[in-house]
Amino acid sequence: MGKPQIFIAKEAGCSQSAVSKHVNRKLSGRKKYERKRCTTNRENRSLERHVKQNRFRNLGELHKEWTEAGVKASRATTQRRVKEFGYSHIPLVKPLLNHRQRQRHLTWAKKKKKKWTVAQWSKVLFSDESKFCISFGNQGPRVWRKGGEAHSPSCLKSSVKFPQSVMIWGAMSSAGVGPLCFSKTKVTAPIYKEILELSSADQLFKDADYIFQQDLAPAHTAKSTKSWLNDHGVGVLDWPANSPDLNPIENLRGIVKRKMRNKRPKIADELKASVKETWAYIPPQQCHRLITSMPRQTEAVINAKGAPTKY
Repeated sequence: MGKPQIFIAKEAGCSQSAVSKHVNRKLSGRKKYERKRCTTNRENRSLERHVKQNRFRNLGELHKEWTEAGVKASRATTQRRVKEFGYSHIPLVKPLLNHRQRQRHLTWAKKKKKKWTVAQWSKVLFSDESKFCISFGNQGPRVWRKGGEAHSPSCLKSSVKFPQSVMIWGAMSSAGVGPLCFSKTKVTAPIYKEILELSSADQLFKDADYIFQQDLAPAHTAKSTKSWLNDHGVGVLDWPANSPDLNPIENLRGIVKRKMRNKRPKIADELKASVKETWAYIPPQQCHRLITSMPRQTEAVINAKGAPTKY
């Protein structure tokens, strides 16, 4: 701005010599040198190897192993280095798959469903049971509070030991969602047959042919259930065991729970009404987007050799 150094020093609250050094440094193009790091690149690589050997080691264990190898670094330095590597400390929860289940996942994706198109997946009626509780765990919005207001009633999030809950059965396809069926108890074979009587297949597909998807829960694989499906001419999609991450209705359930975060039902009837209302407002376009991801999910299973995928 063309101001003299005396004016700049007065405005900045420093000496004129400090202003002069700063200006001369900028004009001369001198670079600011960073503080010398206390660990070498070789030592940093050894720390990264320790992280990769066991992903569930805590920071104290990593720091102990690293320093026992002769590295002189503080615990804070260890934490900074791990952060620089780009590692996260929150694991994702995926179903546990043994070797046989992984092989069946791979066979299912590679030999049976690899060539399926979006049009074929659109003819599948996906279904699943799910449990909704009044307390949604740690999910929910944050609270705005000042220091000392942690125990204020308006800033507390209530929790109960055995929260009220509702068990639902729902179905979806690329055409949208069907009506929900509520159950007060665990879904058994007789209860499941009653649910199937109220199935939403006719509403979603009308007179068109469809394939029904269900997991391998005991109520689904019971002889009475299989007999009911055969008597009603319902074709069932072959489905690998322990594979909820392949079912797009699982993603739909997560969407419903996220939309219900700001709702605070106090009794089971309010929870039931809230779930029903949120489910009914899911647009068909959202269901169609989930169905269009099925070819990508199948390809991801093949690439992962049957192991859990990002879906």
